[in-house]
Amino acid sequence: MFAPAYLDHNATTPVAPRVLEAMLPWFDQRHGNASSRHEYGRAARAAIDEARARVAAAVGAHATEVVFTGGGSEANNLFVKGAAAKLGPGLVAVSATEHPSVREAARSLQSQSWRYAEIGVDPDGRVIPARYAGLLAERPAMVSVMLANNETGVIQDIGVLAEQARPTRAWFHADAVQALGKIDVDFRALNARGVHALTVSAHKLGGPKGAGALIVDKRVDLAPLIHGGGQERGLRSGTENVPAIVGFGVACELAVAEKSAVAARQRMLRGELEKGLAEQGATIFGLGAARLPNTVYFALPGIDGETLVGKLDRAGFAVASGAACSSAKVEPSPVLMAMGVVPELARGAVRVSLGRETTERQTRGFLQALVATVFQLKRLAALAS
Repeated sequence: MFAPAYLDHNATTPVAPRVLEAMLPWFDQRHGNASSRHEYGRAARAAIDEARARVAAAVGAHATEVVFTGGGSEANNLFVKGAAAKLGPGLVAVSATEHPSVREAARSLQSQSWRYAEIGVDPDGRVIPARYAGLLAERPAMVSVMLANNETGVIQDIGVLAEQARPTRAWFHADAVQALGKIDVDFRALNARGVHALTVSAHKLGGPKGAGALIVDKRVDLAPLIHGGGQERGLRSGTENVPAIVGFGVACELAVAEKSAVAARQRMLRGELEKGLAEQGATIFGLGAARLPNTVYFALPGIDGETLVGKLDRAGFAVASGAACSSAKVEPSPVLMAMGVVPELARGAVRVSLGRETTERQTRGFLQALVATVFQLKRLAALAS
């Protein structure tokens, strides 16, 4: 079977072999419900407890601060909507480059008399201090700024932003889904600076889909999204997905252990990619900001991103034209629009995101395929005109 080189790890990652091995017994021989009181149930509960400890260790939190969810989007919604239910109407401020699961959850609060505002970003995607200060002057009840952007890879200094928000007594949340396993994530240190909650997800770091977590300060009172049997401190009722949770724990442990070596290799590969892209006249988004070591988001003048992604796929390279969760949309990326990128260039955006197994041969092959594909597209455009 034809298998393109996979360069779309910000969308999802392959399950690591050790993760799959750890998960398999929990599908058949050890299939108990963690709420059952017999041996099968006790074994499942112990496995969840062990996984919770592993996730907590990966983010510098205590196990009691880890609330398992069905993924990153659910965890984001749990914080935004769960906090809103306890705080009552106020101002919710989110960065203009947030993931849709934060942005749309925050917007939905307007039907409950909340005010919604976006924090402006500069051309590199960083929060603009003056815009942020202006919103803080309005004393928001809730603030959410993602730690690392899923499209551009741009990293925000959420510790500083949280400290600045402390006088307002706002609850501060950060989506850390793309950050965990790629850069240092220390909830205890961030919590001391005013961060109340972080969102993480398994399938972005070699774990399975269907498992995420909200890392949340126990002093923060949230209302649950899902009511029922009271699992997860009463914040996420329902029978736990034991295989996925077990896999999540192992994936966190592996990703953190390998982080430094993987990041160093990815920075080298990213540098080669960006050098080759610059030689082709590409615009690289967020180039002036601190970014994840594995992410390159670029556009070539006059080249449609969706068309280019399709051609590259047939040439043997799987990349993305934006965020996977909104890939069905044909409009320019809201992230790039917030950064002030003109729509014509934004429609050409292509994201390459490297994984722990990505090789130099693959990245060089990608650049060669890109040159050939762009030449072909420009020739076709010239013939059509």
